[in-house]
Amino acid sequence: MKTHIIIPGLNEEKHISSVIAKVKKEGFENIIFVDDGSTDKSSLLAEKAGATVLKHVVNLGKGAAVKTGCDYCCELGADVLVLLDADGQHKPEEIKKLISKLKGKDIVFGYRPLNKNMPPIMRFGNWYINTASSLINGINLRDTQSGFRCFTASAYKKIRWTSNDYSMESEMISNVAKHKLKYAEVPITTIYNDNFKGTTVMDGVKIFLNIIKFKMFTK
Repeated sequence: MKTHIIIPGLNEEKHISSVIAKVKKEGFENIIFVDDGSTDKSSLLAEKAGATVLKHVVNLGKGAAVKTGCDYCCELGADVLVLLDADGQHKPEEIKKLISKLKGKDIVFGYRPLNKNMPPIMRFGNWYINTASSLINGINLRDTQSGFRCFTASAYKKIRWTSNDYSMESEMISNVAKHKLKYAEVPITTIYNDNFKGTTVMDGVKIFLNIIKFKMFTK
């Protein structure tokens, strides 16, 4: 299988070199860093570390960045697409664990076990969105917002999202339900290197409303 690792990021010069080095150490060479409008040296460092860099001139959002990377990899003939965060939150050593679960499945979700290191607002937000997604989509996932996932290129054509922001994870799940794709979950280690960042309370509200929208209007 031809596997591509897609790493979206915004101003991640602090971690991106280390993340790419660890991915390469695991034996993966097809590494795509999608720079979503960074104003720091993220692109330069990613390229120096050995990744192919795709750059948005302005910040378009995580959903747009991941889609840019996935579209590019599919054009290159990728068989498997792996999504990995650029901030060092995920352990590249666990990529193979996700891929191994992909046999006979369309998509594998990494999930973060709840622990005291997870910021309280994140624990509550994840529980709330997980519950809403389960009730609305009929898919019971432990962690609907984890960005560590892998899926086949053929599955990507069915789950390809329109959201440009953090709602992309939820839209992806709605599309998995719509197409009745086969999925699995794998526990992952999460490292919180920096102060809380990512989805805010307002992002959470928007994601919840979008989950309803995806269910009602996705055909």
